[in-house]
Parts: sequence; structure tokens; C-alpha cells
Amino acid sequence: MVVFRISGPGPLNIPNLITLGRVILVPVVFWLLVSGQTKLAFFAFLLAGISDAVDGFIAKRFGLTTELGAYLDPLADKLLIVSIFVALGVMGALPSWLVIAVVSRDILIVVGVMLSWLLEQPVRIAPLAVSKANTVAQIVLAGVVLADDGFGLGFEMPRLVMVWIVGVLTVASLAAYLRAWLRHMSG
Repeated sequence: MVVFRISGPGPLNIPNLITLGRVILVPVVFWLLVSGQTKLAFFAFLLAGISDAVDGFIAKRFGLTTELGAYLDPLADKLLIVSIFVALGVMGALPSWLVIAVVSRDILIVVGVMLSWLLEQPVRIAPLAVSKANTVAQIVLAGVVLADDGFGLGFEMPRLVMVWIVGVLTVASLAAYLRAWLRHMSG
């Protein structure tokens, strides 16, 4: 049974509906990118960022946080970033090695969590500081590339710097999660 509430503690409240809207934006942004509509993809990316801030503010300010929202919000963010990175990689706007590193890191984290559940040693998922820095860097890189490609801003050097920052943070984040996972699993 699905419970729909505009306000209150129900799972489908306003913040979660906004988050679901962000999930719906994922294929739209991907399609805009692969069809060459980078300006529109940039504006959709901005809309997604604004919606992320708005749903978080509403949830905290009005006490509308839910378990669904706790899972859905980071999932929506990750789906958007990964889809943008894949599309930009296919377009040649990001190096393949970086796209592979970003996607592989996320897959390996999910596999580690699932494996810990299967082995009846569930791991608590808590973002690490390096992971938060990595997410911010990925968002900045996506925004810089979308803005540069959409509006021809000449951001070659900032793009290059951000590519390497994201690459280093992605590897560092994976290493930190792997270390924490190995410590947890060994016990």
C-alpha cells in the first residue's frame, strides 16, 4: 500500500516527491546530453541541484525526514552524476579512464555492501569525509564541463585540473571504503 501525504511523516511527502522528480530528471539529462543539447542539459542539472537543496531544506525545517528519503536522496544524486559522467564520456567530453573509475567505485561500494549483507555482517553506510569531497568535486566537474560545452566558455585548464582532482579523490575514496569494509568484515 502506497501512502501519499503532502505533509507529515508519510513516505511520499513533499521532499520525497521533489527527490523523485530529480530521479525522473536523470534520463532527461542523459537524453539531452547524447542528443547534443548541452545548454538544456546544463539547466536541467542546475534544476536538479536546486531541487536537492530545496528537498533537504524542507525535510529538515518541517520535520519531514523519512527512511525513504534517507535512501532516495543520495540514490538520486548518484544516479544523476553517474549518468552525466557516462554521457560525457560517450561524447568524449571526459576521459574514459575517469568515467570508468567513477562508475567502478560506485559499483564496488554497492557490491561490498551487498556482500556484507549476504555474509550476515551488514555494514553501516556512512559517507566518509573523502567521499563527500569526491562528490562535491564530481558535481563541480560536471557543472564546469556542461557549462563549458554548452556555452563555449574556454574552461580547458579548469576542466583538466578538475579531472585530476576527481580522479585522485575517486581512488582515495575507494581505498578508504575498502579499508573500512575489510576492517568491518574481519571483525
